[in-house]
Amino acid sequence: MGEFVFGSLATTEKRFQHLQETFQGVSHRSRMAPRAVQAGDSPVLTVTVELDRAMARVECVALEPETAVIPLQPVKTEWDLLNWSYYQIWQAALPPQPDGTLVRYQVLAYPADGGDPIPADDGATFSYLVGEWRQPDWAESAVVYQIFPDRFYPGDGRSWRKTNTLNDIYGGTLRGVIQKLDYIADLGFNVIWLNPFFPDDTHHGYHASDYHAVNPRLGTLADVRELAAEAHKRGIRLLLDFVANHWGSDHATFQAALADRNSEYHDWYTWRDWPRDYKTFFGVKDLPQINLEHRPARDYVLNAARYWLEEIGFDGLRLDYVLGPSLDFWTELRATVKAINPDIWLFGEAVDAPDAQLGYMGRFDGTLDFLLAQALRDTFAANTMDAAAFDAFLQRHEAYFPKGYGRPSFLDNHDQNRFLFIAGGDKRKLKLAALCQFTLSGAPIVYNGTEVGVSQRRDRTDPASDGMAEVRQPMLWGDDQDKELLVYYKWLIHFRRQHPVIWNGRRQTLHAANQIYVYACVNEEETVLVALNVSDEAREIEVTVPGGDGRHRFDLAAWGGETAVF
Repeated sequence: MGEFVFGSLATTEKRFQHLQETFQGVSHRSRMAPRAVQAGDSPVLTVTVELDRAMARVECVALEPETAVIPLQPVKTEWDLLNWSYYQIWQAALPPQPDGTLVRYQVLAYPADGGDPIPADDGATFSYLVGEWRQPDWAESAVVYQIFPDRFYPGDGRSWRKTNTLNDIYGGTLRGVIQKLDYIADLGFNVIWLNPFFPDDTHHGYHASDYHAVNPRLGTLADVRELAAEAHKRGIRLLLDFVANHWGSDHATFQAALADRNSEYHDWYTWRDWPRDYKTFFGVKDLPQINLEHRPARDYVLNAARYWLEEIGFDGLRLDYVLGPSLDFWTELRATVKAINPDIWLFGEAVDAPDAQLGYMGRFDGTLDFLLAQALRDTFAANTMDAAAFDAFLQRHEAYFPKGYGRPSFLDNHDQNRFLFIAGGDKRKLKLAALCQFTLSGAPIVYNGTEVGVSQRRDRTDPASDGMAEVRQPMLWGDDQDKELLVYYKWLIHFRRQHPVIWNGRRQTLHAANQIYVYACVNEEETVLVALNVSDEAREIEVTVPGGDGRHRFDLAAWGGETAVF
C-alpha cells in the first residue's frame, strides 16, 4: 500500500486497541437508529455493558427539552472475543419531538449490588437535533478550490518574500486571492475553501490567537468582506476552515489562564497540573485544547462561527479535526449555524473508519472522503490497487454511505504529499485520477497548484525535509504553470458541471478487468461513460451502453482515460 492516511489506525496494534475499547464498561457512543432523527421518529438508542458486575437497570436521563427518566431494556447478550468477556445490549425508544428540537441526555447504569451509578462514556452528555437532514442542493454541484493563503499569490506588483526554509512566510495575501478570482471563476470552480487567515505566527494559520480578527500580513477584515462580496458576484461561494478543538497558546484566554489560577478562563482548558501540564492537540504545547464542555468556552467558539457566517458572509464551514470535540458540541454547532441559514454547508475532517464517520450524521452534511483519497492514490499513483480491486472498493464504499451523506473528494491536500509527487511526476496518472475523481458523486476538491503541476522536493516524512511544509510549495503563475494540465483541469471542471448525471444519477460498472475500468453515470436524461486504462500499455475496449443505445468503443492510451455522452 502507498502512503497511508489513517495515522491513528495505521497499525494492527492500534486497530486492536480501538476494537478492545469499543464495548468496555458502559458504552453508548451515540449509537442510535435512525442516526439522523426527524420529526415523528422514536429513535432507538443502544447501550452496551461489559463489566464484571450485574446491572439492576440502565436508564436514559433526559436533560432537554424536559427532564425525564426512560428505562432501557436488556435485549441480547453477546461475546466479545478480544476482551474474552460477555457484554449485554440494552435499548430504549425515545419519544418523538417536533422539528428543531435539541435533545440532550445522559445514560446511567446501576449495579445490582448497590453502589454509585456508572455513567456511559465517562459521563458524556449525548444529543441530537430533530429535523430534515441533507446537504444543501448547491453542495451537490460544488467544485471546490482549496486556497492556502500564504502560498497562493502575494498580489499584483508584489513578489514572494525571500525565504530560507519552506516553514518561512512567503507573503501570500487576501488581496492576492481577490485579484485571482477571475482565474478561479474561469476555470469553473464555484466554491473556495480558504485555509485559516486568523492572527498567527506560523505560515499555515492553525495556531490562531484571535477568532474574530485577520492576520495583518494577510490583509484586513475589509479584505475578507470584499473577498466574500466579489466571490459571490462571480457565483462562487466561500468556505471557512474552522478549528473548534484547539487554538494557539498566544490566545488571550489561555495566557490569562496561565497567569492566574483564579482567572475566569482557567476552566476554558483542561489542566492535569496547572500551569505546566494541560490537554493539547496531539501533545503540541503551542496548541492547547479548548474545554468545550465549559459553557463560556463553548459559547465563545459558537459565536465565532456565527460571526463569520452571519456577519461576514461565508457560506459554509470545513471543520478541522472533528474527532476532538464531543458529538454534543457538534450537535449544538449544527443547531447554531442552520438557524442562521439552513443552506450553510458543513463538512468535517474525520480521519477515521467509515462507521465513525457515520456518527456525524445529523450533525454535519458529510465528511471529507479520506477512504476514497486513499484508494485513488493507491490505484493511480502508487499502483498497489488494480482496476478490479478499485471497483470492488467503490461499490462497497458507495453502498455503505446512505444517499444524501456528502463525501467531498480530493487527491491531495495541505497535509499530504502531493499526488504528482507520489506518482513520480507522471502527469498522465494525475489526469487519470482526476478524471475518476470528477466523475464520482462526491463534490471534488482541488488543492491550489494541483491544476498547474505544483509538486515538492522531498517526501514530507523524509528527515531531511521541511515536514508538512514540503507539500505547501508556493503556487505557480504565468509561464511557470503547466498549461497542458491547466487546460485539462478546465475541461474537466466544465465537463462535470455540464453533466449533473454525475452526481444525481446512478453509477454502473461496465468493465473492471485487465487494468481497464469502465463505468457509466445514468439517469433518465443522459448517460456518461468513463473509461480508464490503469496500465503502461495502450488498450481497446468495447462496452454496451446502458439503456439499449448500442455499443461504444474506446481506444485508450497508456494511463489514458476517455469519456462519451449519450
